Parts: sequence; C-alpha cells; structure tokens
Amino acid sequence: MKNSFIGDEKFIDEALRLAVKGIGQTNPNPMVGSVIVKNGKIIGRGYHKRAGTAHAEVLALRDAGADVSGATLYTNLEPCAHFGKTPPCVESIINAGIKRVVCSAIDPNPKVQGKGVARLKKSGISVSVGTEKEAAHALNESFFVFHEKKRPFVALKFAMSLDGKLATRTGDSKWITGEKARAFARELRGAYQAILVGVNTVIRDNPHLGVRAKGRRDPVRVIVDSHLRIPLRANVLRDSNVIIATTSSAPKKRIEELEKRGIRVLVFKARISIPKLLAELRKAEIISVFVEGGGEILGSFIDAKIVDKAYIFCAPVLVGGKDAHSIGGKGVQKIAQGLRLKTESVSTLGDDIIVIADRLT
Repeated sequence: MKNSFIGDEKFIDEALRLAVKGIGQTNPNPMVGSVIVKNGKIIGRGYHKRAGTAHAEVLALRDAGADVSGATLYTNLEPCAHFGKTPPCVESIINAGIKRVVCSAIDPNPKVQGKGVARLKKSGISVSVGTEKEAAHALNESFFVFHEKKRPFVALKFAMSLDGKLATRTGDSKWITGEKARAFARELRGAYQAILVGVNTVIRDNPHLGVRAKGRRDPVRVIVDSHLRIPLRANVLRDSNVIIATTSSAPKKRIEELEKRGIRVLVFKARISIPKLLAELRKAEIISVFVEGGGEILGSFIDAKIVDKAYIFCAPVLVGGKDAHSIGGKGVQKIAQGLRLKTESVSTLGDDIIVIADRLT
C-alpha cells in the first residue's frame, strides 16, 4: 500500500507539526494536520482544532484557495468517508481535483477504517499509506488504543521519594517534587481528556485538577468515591465537568444533590471495578484518562494491568518509615508477574528525575 516519493517524509512531518496544535482540544477526535503541495511547494495548511469543527484536510483546501487540481494532499491520518458532525473529507478532496493523497496511518475508527482510502482510489486518486507511521501512532496513541482495545488509554502519574514513598506516615506530600516538575505535570493534564483521582486525595489535598492555562480546556474530573464522602465545596466540584464513580451504598440524597448540579454519578454495585469503570467512560466517549492517585487508586490500575503509559517523578529526598504511603493494591507475588514497562525517556527538571515509560505490547 505504501508508495513513497522523495519529499513525502518532509511534508508529512509538517502535517504532524500542525496536528500537535490541537493537543487536548480535539477529543474524542484525533489530532490531524494536513498540507497541500503543488510543484514542490506547500500552498495550503490546516489542522483539526476542535471536535465538531472542520477537519484538517478541508481547512488545508480552504487555505490553498487557488486551483489545487493536480496537487498532493498530505495528512497524518486517513481522511474520513462518513457523515458525522461534519461532511466526509474525501468528497472535498475528490471535488477539488487532488491527484495524490499521502497519509501516515489507517484510521482505527470502524466508521472510517479503510473506507476513506477505498473511496479515494475508486475516484482515481493515487493513495500512499504508511509514511511516518510510527510517529503518527505515537501522536494519537490514545485514539488508537480507544478504538483497538475498546477502552480509554490509561496513563499513570505519580511523584515519589528516592525510597518510593508518595507521602509521609501522616499523609503529607506537599511538596515531594519542585515547582518545575509540578508545572510540567500540570501541562501533561492538558494532553488527556479526563483526570482521575480517589476521594482520599480530594479530602486530603483539595486539588484543583485543572490545566490552569488560558485558552486550554480542563480535563473531565473523574472521582472514585465508594461512599460519596466528597465535600460539596471541593475545588474539583467547581463546575459540572465531573464524573463521580460510587457504589449502591452511597446516600441517595447525596447522589440526587450532585446530579441536580449537573454532575454525572456512576453507581456500581458492591465495588468499583476498574474495567467496568473504564467501560462506562468509553460510553461517554472519553478516549484517555490521566490517573494521578492516590496510592490505592494507582495500585488498583496496576493490579488490573491496565496501564499504557507512566510518568514517574522522583525527587532526591528520603522519607523513610514503614507506615509512609506508597502505591497500594494487592500487588504481585513474584517480580516476574509485575507489569513490565519500556523506558522511553529519562530527564531532569531542577533536582527531580522524570521517567516516562510505555507498556510493552
């Protein structure tokens, strides 16, 4: 299927660079960039800005303005061929007289998957698939996992001391890492559609859980709270952009009060199962979840072996104490049973070390 020409990588790289501009804004859609090239020069650029608005290919065609017949369109994901919130991109491409389309990857969404390429080929347009495929997958890793594994992409984030403690024996954790590392962690939130914590974190720290950046969307705040102990004046309940997972043992009056405020409450039976919770979040079209803790919540995802990425912040401090807080859950009996990750990068911010690791597939 791949039929690359000299220069294809260069123009796909530009499409990828444009696509990144939509980070955190396009959910549940993927980040897509597109460029139109004629006679070796870029004459049009576009990227998908927000779900429900025009797609990258259409914006690139608009930007080109002049006659694009005979030109090549580059995009990091297969153009859509179905009617959603916007018309199919392939029809705009065909009608514009584009001669060739180069895309990095087939769209994993069953509504699109291969149909866009097939429609373009049927119309006589030459199509090349696979240029910078790995980079395209990495950019939209959440989107691919959501459609291929039928669940949201899960990233864990935690800060710990050199001896593996998340907090002291009294629960104090402010601050294990320095300001630079904490600022980077806030930036990471903006890349994910939802952020998840347990109610103990809310009660103890009263976190904001927002991006705190002008013009950037805050993620959906997902709170795991089996008995609905969450304070109604908690910072995370400042608006209705919240989902609370609880159980049938929670007070019905509290559920009704939260729902009156527009907050969605998911009620499970005896316990909150991580796979079942993720299944509900998938129904809500949440493609990615950033899990920030606390220790028991982190442990529950590790026990369930549902981890796609981990951001581990390690500070040069020793906490000590057998009763100090660390990652909870049941854990494994043998090291060989542990969830093995692949280290993608190790860097420093100030005195802190940041390890980013992906799950081995």
